Amino acid sequence: APEVAILGITRAQMKPVWNGSEFVPRLMCPLDLSYDHKVIDGADAARFMVHYVNTISDVRRILL
Repeated sequence: APEVAILGITRAQMKPVWNGSEFVPRLMCPLDLSYDHKVIDGADAARFMVHYVNTISDVRRILL
């Protein structure tokens, strides 16, 4: 079957993130989305990534 999109998820690591006043440790998990531009519109792919990140960032959304 042809692959229209591939979501790559790498290992999460603790990274320092600036919160406006200091660096705090935060768990970061890089995501990559590769897709066929002939099939998927870039705006739709961006909306998917925003939705996916918001869902996995809040465990309560996963449980719903």
